[in-house]
Amino acid sequence: MAEREIRISSRTDGIPVAPSMRPALESVNAPYEYGPVNQRVTYIAGLAIAIGILAGFIAEALLRLIFLITNIAFYGRISFEESIPGTQELGAWVMVVPVVGAAIIGLMARYGSRAIRGHGIPEVMERVLYGKSRIPPRLMFLKPLSAAVAIGTGGPFGAEGPIIATGGAFGSFVGQIISVTADERKTLLAAGAAAGMAATFGSPVSAVLLAVELLLFEYRPRSIIPVALAASAATAVRFILVGFDPVFSMPDLAPLTGSSIAAYVVIGALVGVASVWVTRAVYAIEDRFERLPIPWYWWPVLGAIVVGVVGYIDPRTLGVGYYNIEHILTGDLIGTALVTLIVLKFISWSIYLGSGTSGGTLAPLFTIGGGLGAFLGSLLAGYAPALGVEIGVAGLVGMAAIFAGASHAFLASVVFAFETTRQPMGLLPLLAGCGAAYLVSLLMMRHSIMTEKLARRGTSVQTEYGVDYLTQVLVGDVASRNVVALYGSDRLGSVREWLRSEDEGATHHGFPVVDDERNLIGVVTHRDLLDSTKSPDSLVREVVKRAPVVAYTDNSLREAADHMVQEHVGRLPVVKRESPKKVVGIITRSDLLMAHRPRIEAARQPERRLTIVHHDRRNVTT
Repeated sequence: MAEREIRISSRTDGIPVAPSMRPALESVNAPYEYGPVNQRVTYIAGLAIAIGILAGFIAEALLRLIFLITNIAFYGRISFEESIPGTQELGAWVMVVPVVGAAIIGLMARYGSRAIRGHGIPEVMERVLYGKSRIPPRLMFLKPLSAAVAIGTGGPFGAEGPIIATGGAFGSFVGQIISVTADERKTLLAAGAAAGMAATFGSPVSAVLLAVELLLFEYRPRSIIPVALAASAATAVRFILVGFDPVFSMPDLAPLTGSSIAAYVVIGALVGVASVWVTRAVYAIEDRFERLPIPWYWWPVLGAIVVGVVGYIDPRTLGVGYYNIEHILTGDLIGTALVTLIVLKFISWSIYLGSGTSGGTLAPLFTIGGGLGAFLGSLLAGYAPALGVEIGVAGLVGMAAIFAGASHAFLASVVFAFETTRQPMGLLPLLAGCGAAYLVSLLMMRHSIMTEKLARRGTSVQTEYGVDYLTQVLVGDVASRNVVALYGSDRLGSVREWLRSEDEGATHHGFPVVDDERNLIGVVTHRDLLDSTKSPDSLVREVVKRAPVVAYTDNSLREAADHMVQEHVGRLPVVKRESPKKVVGIITRSDLLMAHRPRIEAARQPERRLTIVHHDRRNVTT
């Protein structure tokens, strides 16, 4: 058998040639070549724009619905005009309003869908990760309606969470009624969610970043482009309906100093610690509700009792409370009033959210974080005026830092604070403060407020993104050049004898089959060669079952790995594009695994320090 064996390496001189038994196949099955975009992306982008436009109107409709319920519940009037919950009309009866709203939400969850509970984003993340981005269509109606009832009756939530969830549900719905892939449906879902956030705050860039950091779990042109267009369209709708003013107005910021930036880093780090405590407290309260001996759909009623009592003590804790954030950023809210708002808002929000009602987390977090940042800033301004800390900037840093620490959406937090205030001088302290908060949070807490619930359900959520290492390595750089091949004219009997020999090449699990001109015919496996239904006099070419499945030398390892999965093979002959029938190597699944060794070593093994040798032979290490 030795004379019939072909070992193809970088040099192929001297390979024996047998009489031609069968010409090589005319074509080979090569990997699909990845392209960043194609015409399909244009189609998905068009759908995303339509979703963004509709999401802009949906966001405005939900806000108006919240205003309507607020007017009815607290003032006994039918009006869609903006209204703030208060005690002016009801007095102590204001404590009953949240309880009634909670009872309605409990019944909606019991007889409608339990998925309306919570603030929406974790549930959307779960559908992206494990539900092929399929969200039940009924949630498009139940989620915003339940959130409107909760917020309109005094729930201390923001409207942005339910709007994001509703936009995501709408995008998912579009992806379910038309023919798209699961990846494309995920893009449409993220486009709807980003459009919802952009329409609420007029913050398209941070909405896209939020989609990347919390929903898409990737950064690819084919997903980023549709999401960006959807967020832009939704923001345009907001500008038409509401106007161009920033959501949170604040005075123009003065130039910064080095000492003030250092102070904002400290404030960000302290707020980062607070974000961890806030997250843990919310889930600790949720755990307590889980142990109650009453049906889960009555838990919101218990949480609403706390909301009502706290709201009677301080009506500023009721409802969305965006005006509280603006007062914090302008420095109008300081001292005891500020501390009272922080403490009572946290108590009201954490207990009501932990009870399983429907509402958002962003606005309460912004209020708590902004208030905490402003409080710390006032202390530094009073006791260390030389640092040059401004209370409004400290509040802005605190607002963004608590979101960065709690959600682990670092870039979205920085850009969001800038877009909602349009203060370019705030970008540097925001970047520094949010970076400190993000670092502290990651050191203290593995999961975020968005992923902790998923982790408790046994779901592993990794929010770190990096370029796929296999896309950076070419097949030609890894493939083995020493290939053991068989001639198509070989007899199975002689090949089987060779397989039973002690020849090293006989231990391979598969072999390329070539003709007398060394053109590739196909690949056979041990099982094919030992098939008992084939006579020993049969030729090797007769057991080749399919066209050759190959990889080009300039394919990436990711393309090769995907090709193996799709074609159900464990090895690929390697050929060049200019001569696709000539085997120049072979790559196996083991080669794909071993290709990761440089990546692992680069991450774990420190490099040697640079040593400079002077003329006097003494070593100086730098």
